[in-house]
Amino acid sequence: MGDDDIKLGVLIPIGQAQLGKGQLGPGGAGARELVSLAVRAEELGYSSLWVNDSLISPRIEALAMLAAAAPATRSVTLGTAALIPVLRRPIQAAQTLASIDQLSGGRLVVTVGAAFPGRLGEPLHEWSQVPWERRFARLDETVALWRQLWRSPEGGGSFHGELLRFDHLPPMTSPFRPEGPPIWLGGLSQSALRRTGRHYDGWLPYPPTPGTYRNGLAAVRAAAADAGHDPGAVTPGLFVTVVITDTAERGREALDVFTRASYGLELEEAEKIQALAAGPADIVAERLREYIAAGARHLVVRIAATGLADHYQQLEQIIELQSLLKGWQT
Repeated sequence: MGDDDIKLGVLIPIGQAQLGKGQLGPGGAGARELVSLAVRAEELGYSSLWVNDSLISPRIEALAMLAAAAPATRSVTLGTAALIPVLRRPIQAAQTLASIDQLSGGRLVVTVGAAFPGRLGEPLHEWSQVPWERRFARLDETVALWRQLWRSPEGGGSFHGELLRFDHLPPMTSPFRPEGPPIWLGGLSQSALRRTGRHYDGWLPYPPTPGTYRNGLAAVRAAAADAGHDPGAVTPGLFVTVVITDTAERGREALDVFTRASYGLELEEAEKIQALAAGPADIVAERLREYIAAGARHLVVRIAATGLADHYQQLEQIIELQSLLKGWQT
């Protein structure tokens, strides 16, 4: 692929930690401003808008945000990065996703993931009253169920997996596209890489180094080939946290504030597990080029800011990276 294939998307800051204090409280204006932020991102030239998913901290619900953005935008892709299906009943989730695909005119991409071990993930299963064990098998079966429902919206069939079993499926809202929205997987474990190649349409990880990305993408493509699929048909995405500042030192300071607010983690811990890029635009562009050289083509940028005004400012600056990335040869 050449650089004309590189796409730049941005995460909508639906979480309280990213919006700023009081924005989601009683009378807060943050939630209503998010649609305007999405519209502005499309006007600036971003190719995609994304939302993440959790119950750990207050936020606008992910699919509600996409449903609100769908009629307000025209051509930009709308995606989840990532949706945690265990938070929703699987048949109802299929209906909601098909509805958003309809509302957007076929612009939805659904990246899914299983919750992380520990305090950021295991409580989600407890609150959803779903066992933690075999969560990856449950995730894959949920996706298989969605695809079956979308392919046969007239209902009446059955689905018998190891964990999900339905003797009679209801009629289903048809997605805009007959095959349904593309479904990507996040994750870097060897199991996740194999499953991405075998069962999913795209890959959206956030590996801490370009080398890790390169090796992971090779494993995804090998698994796709082994399964008889076209390895090049799996979209190679990258989820990366970015902030542009006048100096590299201020960039690291901004990242540290962000990771503490979002995860309660110091930057030194977060950068061991996540893709991060901060500092002047040329330094950020060089970091992104390393991932592009490793094979990434659809970059999903999470802005490392903790307020709406800063998000608007960063939107304007980050989109300028496109000119610095254009023409880059791998």
